[in-house]
Amino acid sequence: MTVRTPDPNSGWLSDDELASIRLRLPLLYVEAIPVRVDGMGQVIEVGLLLRATSVGGMKRSIVSGRVMYGETLRHALFRHLEKDLGPMAFPLLPASPTPFHAAEYFPTPGVSAFTDDRQHAVSLAYVVPVTGTCDPRQDALEITWLTPQEAASAAVSDEMEGGRGILLRAALASVGRLG
Repeated sequence: MTVRTPDPNSGWLSDDELASIRLRLPLLYVEAIPVRVDGMGQVIEVGLLLRATSVGGMKRSIVSGRVMYGETLRHALFRHLEKDLGPMAFPLLPASPTPFHAAEYFPTPGVSAFTDDRQHAVSLAYVVPVTGTCDPRQDALEITWLTPQEAASAAVSDEMEGGRGILLRAALASVGRLG
C-alpha cells in the first residue's frame, strides 16, 4: 500500500488545462452579492466591485469564482469573498447552501440572459451580508456601496457584463428589496 501526501492545490488547473476544459465542459461557479443589513436583517446597502476590463474600460461586478474539485460550496464562497473583499470583510455565510438563483452562462448570446465568451458555466448565486471592512483585492479596484434602489437602476445594470445586472435584480427581489 502506498501512502501519499495529498496535493494541497489539486483543485487548481494550469492555464492550458483550464482553456481545454472550458471547451468541453460547463464549469461550476459561485457568485455573491455582498450586502449590509440593518438590525432587522433588511438589506440597506449592496456592494459592487469596480474592475478594469481587458480593453482598458471599467465595469461593475460581483464576487465570483470557480468551485475547486473537492471544495464545498461554503468554502468556495468564503474563499472568493475573502479574495475579492479582503480578510476583514467578515461575511455571514448562509446557513443553507441553497442559492437564490442558478445562472447558466453561455459563450453564445441569446441562449440565456447570461453570457461569458470564455465558456459555458453554471453559477450558484448568493446574497451574503458582510459586517466588517471591505478592502478589495486581486483585480478589483474598489467596492461601491449603493442603496438597493440605486443598485436596481438601469444605469448600474448597463455597467455590468454578461447579464449580471439581471442577477443583481434577482438578488434584490429574493430579499424583498426590488421596487
